Amino acid sequence: MSRKQEPGREQWATRLGFILAAMGSAVGLGNIWRFSYVAGENGGAAFILVYLVMIVLIGVPIVMSEFTIGRKAQSDAVGAFEKLSPGGERLAPGEPWKAAGIMGVAAAFMILSFYGVIAGWIVYYFVNYLTGNLWSAPAGGYGDFFGGFITSPTQPLMWQFLFMALTIGIVFVGVKKGIERSNKILMPLLGILLIVLSIYGLTLGGAQEGLAFLFSPDWSALTNPSIYLAALGQAFFSLSLGMGALITYGSYLSNKEKLPGAAASVAGLDTAFAIIAGIMIFPAVFAFGIEPGSGPGLVFVVMPDVFDSFALGGIFGLLFFFLLAAAALTSAVSLLEVAVAYFMRKFAWSRKQAAIIVGSLIFLLGIPSSLGQGVLSHISIIGGRDILDSIDFIASNIFLPLGGLIIALFMGWGWKKADALRDSDFGNTTLGHIWLFLLRYIVPVAIIAVFISSIREF
Repeated sequence: MSRKQEPGREQWATRLGFILAAMGSAVGLGNIWRFSYVAGENGGAAFILVYLVMIVLIGVPIVMSEFTIGRKAQSDAVGAFEKLSPGGERLAPGEPWKAAGIMGVAAAFMILSFYGVIAGWIVYYFVNYLTGNLWSAPAGGYGDFFGGFITSPTQPLMWQFLFMALTIGIVFVGVKKGIERSNKILMPLLGILLIVLSIYGLTLGGAQEGLAFLFSPDWSALTNPSIYLAALGQAFFSLSLGMGALITYGSYLSNKEKLPGAAASVAGLDTAFAIIAGIMIFPAVFAFGIEPGSGPGLVFVVMPDVFDSFALGGIFGLLFFFLLAAAALTSAVSLLEVAVAYFMRKFAWSRKQAAIIVGSLIFLLGIPSSLGQGVLSHISIIGGRDILDSIDFIASNIFLPLGGLIIALFMGWGWKKADALRDSDFGNTTLGHIWLFLLRYIVPVAIIAVFISSIREF
């Protein structure tokens, strides 16, 4: 089968634009704070070694699969499976494989609904640093400031709306002028800010302890099975696997682009971002005696307290929250694009119409997650989790792993071997055969192990 461009389908203007956009999808809040506290909970350097192995053996093969499926089909996350698996006498087009695309679209809806809430908090902090309101500790301290803000029934919704409006605006404009252009600006800025803040982190008193924690392995940690599950879960989360974003972005690729190099670039740079973020955060963690596994509270309570404790801390607080806001925006754009691309095809909507309608629906879906921090905080859904954490659990621990599993099985077993090798640009090479072996045997077993571990938390 030869690859044909879909008439009138938008395309990336440049290879660099595609790689930066795919990086923007992968590089988000998960790299900057989740990676740090998951590493903190699982032995630091030992976790990072296992994480790197998981990226190579699991992450890169699935990234390659999503890019290959998207470019081959030239369609959205659901339509791709309908095109590539035409069905038969008893099966409709895409069945049963398109379940991966459906779960991806559903996960994009769910994740962006609460991601927009948290991103709204970040924008609120950024604006408060920009205006100087947080250059010194507020009355009652940063803990009371954060608690008072997120429990308000109206304030967080305003900032959530602002963030979602910005996300909708970028997707509204289109692939080249909106998504690609914004990532060409934001991703280099992200890299520069991350390096600047990391260099600054190395000047703090805890730099030696922080670097030792990150790069001096405690080999005994490798005897704990949970470290492997945590590393695989973080790899999945960090690379945005299973949600259809990379299938959708791959569908805007022209036939001349070589996929293996693109996949390696995205995975490698995404991992570098996460490790440099650790260099930025852990010196402060050790300098101020903070628990490495503090989680989200590290961002909104502890880090502002750290910035407040030294000269020019307000400037670094401003840069830090701009960094977080930019990372959140590039990921949010990819999540919205997954759903928008699907609805454009499914209902023959224009891009502008789909962006406004879908983005508005996602904003409305996010309102309970916001109110769940305050007036609806008495509501728990899954295992005592509040509304936001319950939606996160369903999307991240159920839909994404299952979607990734189906993608791996589809690529490894659903395609003819020769077609998979050709369409992935590997050709009949040793590397290509290793890729298919991983997809057929190693990746499914690893994902099932993580999925079973997650389901136990119900």
